[in-house]
Amino acid sequence: MSDPPPLPPNPAPRVLSIVVVNERREIPRIGKRLTEFGEACGLSPDDVASVNLAIDELISNVINYAYDDAEKHYIQVTVSVDGDLLALSIDDEGKAFNPLEAPMPDLDLPVEKRPVGGLGIFLVKSMADTLEYRRERGHNILTLTKKLSQVKK
Repeated sequence: MSDPPPLPPNPAPRVLSIVVVNERREIPRIGKRLTEFGEACGLSPDDVASVNLAIDELISNVINYAYDDAEKHYIQVTVSVDGDLLALSIDDEGKAFNPLEAPMPDLDLPVEKRPVGGLGIFLVKSMADTLEYRRERGHNILTLTKKLSQVKK
């Protein structure tokens, strides 16, 4: 009896790395690059849209709240696809902030009675399989992982 044929190797992980400045005009540029990257990796439009939403929310929070000055600051965005797992990492040098400690919004309140803020982080938490935060060398590093719904081979 012969041995079964060897399994083909997993494709090498693909990585998109972008450095942006803390300006809102950067968000559409990230979205465009992510869409191109997603197409090249064979990601479903739904997966690309959900990751784009997460990036929009997280980068907006960094731009709006992480810095106490009007200076230019750099934000590193890294997206990797390894098989059916996507990882997103956002690294900024802003004030320490752990979004995992943010209170959950009260979704039972009518919209007009809800306090402003918190819904974006709630959405990010709900779409991610894992979300990890660490503070390292003066940087916030937030890493999200998501199992992809479909990856074309």
